[in-house]
Amino acid sequence: MSRPAQTRQMASPDTRPPGLRRAVTGPLLYLFILGDVLGAGVYALIGEMAGAAGGLVWLSFAVALAMALLTAFSYAELVTKYPQAGGSAVYAEKAFRSPLVAFLVGFSMLSAGVVSAAGLSLAFTGEYLTAFLDVPQVPAALVFLLVVALVNAWGIKESLRANVVMTVIESAGLVLVIVLGAWVIGRGDADLGGAFTPPEDTTVGLAVLGSALVAFYSFVGFETSANLAEEVRDVSRVYPRALFGALATAGVVYMLLGFVAPAVVPPSELAGSSGPLLEVVRAAGFVAPDLFAVVALVAVANGALLTMIMASRLTYGMARLRLLPAPLGRVLPRRRTPGVAIAVTTALAALLAATGELVDLASTVVLLLLFVFLSTNVAVLVLRRDHVDHDHFRSPTVVPVLAVGSCLVLLTQQEAQHWVLAGVLLAVGAAVHLVTRWTARRTPGPPPSR
Repeated sequence: MSRPAQTRQMASPDTRPPGLRRAVTGPLLYLFILGDVLGAGVYALIGEMAGAAGGLVWLSFAVALAMALLTAFSYAELVTKYPQAGGSAVYAEKAFRSPLVAFLVGFSMLSAGVVSAAGLSLAFTGEYLTAFLDVPQVPAALVFLLVVALVNAWGIKESLRANVVMTVIESAGLVLVIVLGAWVIGRGDADLGGAFTPPEDTTVGLAVLGSALVAFYSFVGFETSANLAEEVRDVSRVYPRALFGALATAGVVYMLLGFVAPAVVPPSELAGSSGPLLEVVRAAGFVAPDLFAVVALVAVANGALLTMIMASRLTYGMARLRLLPAPLGRVLPRRRTPGVAIAVTTALAALLAATGELVDLASTVVLLLLFVFLSTNVAVLVLRRDHVDHDHFRSPTVVPVLAVGSCLVLLTQQEAQHWVLAGVLLAVGAAVHLVTRWTARRTPGPPPSR
């Protein structure tokens, strides 16, 4: 290279758009994942599980944890190998070399996040909030989403600090239930045999599997952390430790809850209650039930914040890959957060919250998440031939193979109407993708970020 050319190159300003700030430490990441997994769902989930598995709820949680860990191994490998915002969409694009497949995977994940946030906003402003404040649900939900968006836009470090506080509160609430259950057992007012009582009219294996399919969704949430890859310090070392540590912690908490609850309260009563953990608190007799309304509000708020962090980072990452319109890849100049993506995903969540028709859509989102997991587990095998110039986590080959099998088992349990709704959503997503690609071809610009 000639000296003048070299001088011109050195003097040329870097016109690339600024990236995200690496401000996420190991403890913050651990608490992010733990807060996302220990969601509000467990407060009602144990009742449904007891209806399917009798007193063997703890065993169902153990099986569900094993299923979640299989897919977590794939995420640990791909996140540390390709530390980019965009998560599963990035891995699909690299593995299958198809922008359409990458878009549909990312679109499935994005749909899950936005609909989940809308549902959580309605849950926050429902019975839990009206126990203290009588306000119209939909307007309150919109205000709630706006507050979540402002915290999200403020900064990733600030958002995760808020998550630290809320995760401590919601985790303390679950630990308190375990302690109260142990107290009831210790004073002799519980039936330990209840925790080992199988359901009637079915085999133990089928009962535990059916309950584990429900319990599996209590572990969903860990995958959202993949969208923070660009913001994690020393991601190859930190991410696997935080991921597996958080899942192990959540698994222990869930299994202890699954043991004490049917020991303290008969499984049939748990199955008939909309607040099964509250029944354990009432059995202890000396803690105010209103305390758990507060804890549930914190758990729901934390889940909404973490979900919207994921959705905005995924939108940002897909825009950088030209899978979504380029403006969604812009960051706020001072806060270095994806401001446009936060605004758009919040607006979509607000629209869904205003309609209130979320039951079937939420079930369809679960199905879409299974497609995301299936794609990621296949991608980790396909990308084994792609070598990178840094150390990263590597899972044993048999693990993603088993993970693919677990996803297929879960897919067989979905109802027909949810398959139809999923097909409609994916068709809409494909249309959006084609418009985005057509617009990108007509608008010259730099190649997509990778």
